[in-house]
Amino acid sequence: MKRPRKRASSVAVIDIGSNSVRLVVYETMARSLVTIFNEKALCGLGREVQSTGLLAEDAVGKALTALRRFRALCRIQQVGRVFAIATAACRDAKNGPDFIAKAERICGTPIQILSGPREAKLSALGVISGIHNPDGIVGDLGGGSLELIDVQKNRVHSGVTLPLGSLALQDLSDKSLKRAERIVRDDLSDVAQLKAGHGRTFYAVGGTWRALARIHIIQSGYPLRVMHGYSIPAAEALDFARRLRRLAAANMLADIEVVADARRPLLTYAALVLEYIIRVGRPKTIVFSTFGVREGLLYEMLPPQERARDGFICAAQTLNGLLSRSARHAEELVAWTDRLARVVKLRETEEDRRLRHAACLLSDIGWRVHPDHRGEETLSLITNGNFGSISHQGRAFVALSVFYRYAGLSEENEPPERVRGLVPPAMDERARLLGAAFRVAHLISAARTGVLPATHFRNQGRKLMLVFEHRMVDLVADRVGSRFKQLARLVGRAGSIVRK
Repeated sequence: MKRPRKRASSVAVIDIGSNSVRLVVYETMARSLVTIFNEKALCGLGREVQSTGLLAEDAVGKALTALRRFRALCRIQQVGRVFAIATAACRDAKNGPDFIAKAERICGTPIQILSGPREAKLSALGVISGIHNPDGIVGDLGGGSLELIDVQKNRVHSGVTLPLGSLALQDLSDKSLKRAERIVRDDLSDVAQLKAGHGRTFYAVGGTWRALARIHIIQSGYPLRVMHGYSIPAAEALDFARRLRRLAAANMLADIEVVADARRPLLTYAALVLEYIIRVGRPKTIVFSTFGVREGLLYEMLPPQERARDGFICAAQTLNGLLSRSARHAEELVAWTDRLARVVKLRETEEDRRLRHAACLLSDIGWRVHPDHRGEETLSLITNGNFGSISHQGRAFVALSVFYRYAGLSEENEPPERVRGLVPPAMDERARLLGAAFRVAHLISAARTGVLPATHFRNQGRKLMLVFEHRMVDLVADRVGSRFKQLARLVGRAGSIVRK
């Protein structure tokens, strides 16, 4: 008897937006999503909805063609489950229902047309899934609309939808920037959700705002090319938005090669909206999030206990399982450094402990690389990793900790200044301390389980001792002693090895 075929664990989201139509395939439904395929087609469905009430005929043709390809891609990738959503253009256009009916036949799955409040909520959930303990206003700028919604940790408040998407604004203003400015000023002048963000963070979601971030990263010489979590002080973001508008007025945006041709004309409208958001809402910081509606949709489907898990720790656990010699050893290393921190009375915040635990999980991921390059390769992998729930400063700290584990602490093997410059000196010192601890732990255990639990830390006056249980005393060697003394010096102690 033939057994029924097991359904693949992968999941896909088809996102029919006002500007782009996108397919994203994720490895599995999990707290930390891993993207295995991502493709978009810039169709401009919402290009004329405000003025004509209709989806443009040529845009509909492009979108349906893209959807046929996406359906075929899902088939050849044997995607387990496919979800499809549509946003402002499809819900506002008179011919939206006809387009959706055709699209559903092509996709072979129902398409959920998101209402404005629903879209705002999913954007907020996306930010919650991708930003650790967010506190501020989420602003999701699409082609057809702008959603604003307040988030505090895992709590979502009521949201508002405004017809200020880049395509919609271009259409409403008949491509007049002066008219567009009046529309934005009038629509944003008295929005309660925006004013609630005074002195807090504004989370910018959406492709055109990501394009702005990409330009700012390049022009400022910022060392990371990671869009998610990129942060700009609000005053600096305001100056940047105004400068972009001046470039647009002088017709100088066409030379910005890092932005797709179809998106360049929309940059000035996105900059205009961001400018007035900062002027009216007066946030402290602008943080760009690549997590939005799609990620929020899948996050909402997770069981409550899964949603409550730490996204970055989950990502680190996944990489640990895939790349380390022993996933369980990394868990023992977490407990070992917990004991070290207690004994030396290391001052740590909750965030410090969280980053230390993540660094433990990632401390052995470079073992397959040539020894001469393990430090630099793991540094690059962690700082540029495709995961969320971690700030750029946090990325740099974890990456530096693992770098020091592999490259050592000598002046000849200093990390690149472009990464070290992302953390304050005290944080770099903490990374050096953690790297030194990793060098001791991995030398003792050879990344095998059951060894670290048989070693203990003890204070004796100003001396820090590492005690080996009798069954492990043969692991003691001069090299272990010299590395432990180096670790002890970093916490202001003398170090010695004790055989129990």
